[in-house]
Amino acid sequence: MTTIMTVNSRGGITLPKKLRAALGLTAGARVAFSQLSDGTVVMRIKHRKLSSLAGILTREGQPKVSIEEMSR
Repeated sequence: MTTIMTVNSRGGITLPKKLRAALGLTAGARVAFSQLSDGTVVMRIKHRKLSSLAGILTREGQPKVSIEEMSR
């Protein structure tokens, strides 16, 4: 998908809704841009802090286990 955007006077761009949806970006999402030696620009989505991911792998009916129990 190629999308052309215009940089505004403050240096910002607006990503089209279709592109934001495809990338899973919502308000407040953080992205990082890096320029490679050949001039290519890479955009990466910056993920949340590790602590915000706590509990995302639980399944219904799965028993909860504390860190202390896991360490045994």
